[in-house]
Amino acid sequence: MGLPQRLRLRRSEDFERLRQTGRTYRQRLMLVNAAPNEVGHNRYGFVTGKRLGNAVVRNRVRRLLQASIRALHPRLRVGYDLVIVAHPAAVGQPLTTIQRTVIELMSQADLLTDTDVESVLP
Repeated sequence: MGLPQRLRLRRSEDFERLRQTGRTYRQRLMLVNAAPNEVGHNRYGFVTGKRLGNAVVRNRVRRLLQASIRALHPRLRVGYDLVIVAHPAAVGQPLTTIQRTVIELMSQADLLTDTDVESVLP
């Protein structure tokens, strides 16, 4: 199950705006571009490029990223656009590793409202 449509970034202009004007936070498995929006809720975009592997591999990584964000979404500050770009090191990682990395990146970006995010982890 993916994210609701209103929580997704779809237009290439939005991805480009975040790449050019958003703040970037990096970890070994992924990076996050974040910028405020005027929508009143967070919107998320996921980038899994061809260098990750074939479509099956890319879709698996994308599903893991979406599951991590879906679990963490209620604990994030509101009013931001976020693009998560997977690095090749993310391929083959379990959900818990992906979730921990997403939590670390959201903490770096100062987007967490709840410090008790360990309850999100499976």
